[in-house]
Amino acid sequence: MGQNSKIEWTHHTFNPWWGCLKVSPACKHCYAQSWAQRLGLELWGGKRTPRRFFSDAHWKEPLKWNLEARKEGKRRRVFCASMADVFEDREDLKPWRERLWPIIEATESLDWLLLTKRPENVACSVPWKRKWPLNVWLGTTVENQKVAKQNIPLIVSIPAAVRFLSCEPLLGPMDLKKWLKPSGKNRRGINWVIAGGESGHHSRPMNPVWVEDLRDQCLAAGVPFHFKQWGHWGPENPADRRAVMTVDVPGRDGRPIRLFRLGKGETGRMLEGRTWDGFPAVL
Repeated sequence: MGQNSKIEWTHHTFNPWWGCLKVSPACKHCYAQSWAQRLGLELWGGKRTPRRFFSDAHWKEPLKWNLEARKEGKRRRVFCASMADVFEDREDLKPWRERLWPIIEATESLDWLLLTKRPENVACSVPWKRKWPLNVWLGTTVENQKVAKQNIPLIVSIPAAVRFLSCEPLLGPMDLKKWLKPSGKNRRGINWVIAGGESGHHSRPMNPVWVEDLRDQCLAAGVPFHFKQWGHWGPENPADRRAVMTVDVPGRDGRPIRLFRLGKGETGRMLEGRTWDGFPAVL
């Protein structure tokens, strides 16, 4: 994590700290928790579980990325935070958030992607009210229709330059049509949708119908769609014969769709014969 991230929809990741508290069904098999545990760190649990903080050198990294982007004349996206939630409601995190905002404002060649499962905490946590920096993109995770109805109205009420959804892990069908609005129209809505299946040993399969429906909704609304991955389970693939397990999910015509447990390295990110790498217009 850091410069040159392997996450398909960002260039860099920046973590003001590590650690979080699980708050939704999407959190059940948290990849960040598993990563930390492999390093011997217990940072997930109750509200008193410690967080991992970093040195001044770590906090200077975005300034370096900004200089590089400016020299190259190319904007860079920064996912903040892959190992935490910037808007977690803890008093000991407040000073670290307050350290983050000036860095975001100072790095005008970086687009900061603030992704949260706690959109209810955004407005009271940021220093910006009616006018947000143009390099801040605000997103929330929505894994099913119930969470979408809870989280999306909170996101679209905030005047961020770009408002986006991470439908990963996608755990059910969703109808997002009433919230999808292309950027540059001066209309409140969702300007970008990312979708993907769950990865990891205990992953829950994603029905291809769910992600195809999301893609079609975005295409109809003129909103960029980004398909990140199938995850641990995927449809037909040249590596199917190596699958150790299969599962059938219902298709559109009532016939089952067979998914294969291959791992995300084999399932890939092709959806109906192509990749979907949509991004919102840079303001």
